[in-house]
Amino acid sequence: MLQNEHKRTYMNKNENRPLSPRQEYILQSAASDGRVNVEALADTLSVTPQTIRRDLGALCDAGLLARVHGGAVSALARHNLGYAERQAVATIAKQAIGRAAAALVPENATVFLNIGTTTECAAMALRRHQDLTVVSNNLNIALTLADAPGVDVVVTGGSLRKADRGITGAMTTDAIRRFRPDVAIIGVSGIDPDGTLLDFDMQEVEASQAIMDTARRVILVADRTKFSRHAPVRIGDITSVSTLVTDLQPRHGITALCAEAGVEVIVAEVDGDG
Repeated sequence: MLQNEHKRTYMNKNENRPLSPRQEYILQSAASDGRVNVEALADTLSVTPQTIRRDLGALCDAGLLARVHGGAVSALARHNLGYAERQAVATIAKQAIGRAAAALVPENATVFLNIGTTTECAAMALRRHQDLTVVSNNLNIALTLADAPGVDVVVTGGSLRKADRGITGAMTTDAIRRFRPDVAIIGVSGIDPDGTLLDFDMQEVEASQAIMDTARRVILVADRTKFSRHAPVRIGDITSVSTLVTDLQPRHGITALCAEAGVEVIVAEVDGDG
């Protein structure tokens, strides 16, 4: 069943526990196919769907998978998930994070939101703000706020990425650097244990770096799956943001880094299991 006999371990209630052969198979399937389905795994492994759901729950708690409807996706993949899959990961948590981040934005401010499904949740929560100017390189965010009566929307120029309606390129970065926003709400694809912020696309990274350089306050929004997810391109360091909004208190190393650098950590209240 397994390609090798290596036994990985995961953290569960502060204990190192080895993965079972079935869990190893699930992880390998998620890594190779991008996602796994409960019913298909139950049929392949000749176990009940309830058994598979328990395995997925343990692997998600360990940060190795992320739940989506009907199954899970790999949290360790080195290629980005499709836009629909990213929307389906930690949806309730992202909504809670978005609300908590939006609550930090004052009225009569200029705020920048970058590409990402969590920043899109923040945009939805900003619809009731007054005298707000939102600048974004994300058409989904622009459309979300287009009819919000108290919000003016500015869209950067650049090349449109059809898959997720993100806007990137040299024109985008140049446009971003013309602003001095009061607040920036940014998302990332992954966060390494040493606090390095990561993404998959070089042009998107350049836009995010420009946002971080120009904003007076940077709010990083990241659900718990981002703390165990890898990506190949470095954006910057978590200690360079002002505030981290997440749905679960980060592991001690990240918490210690934030405390030492004076980064505020806010854990959003999530309804249900997130």
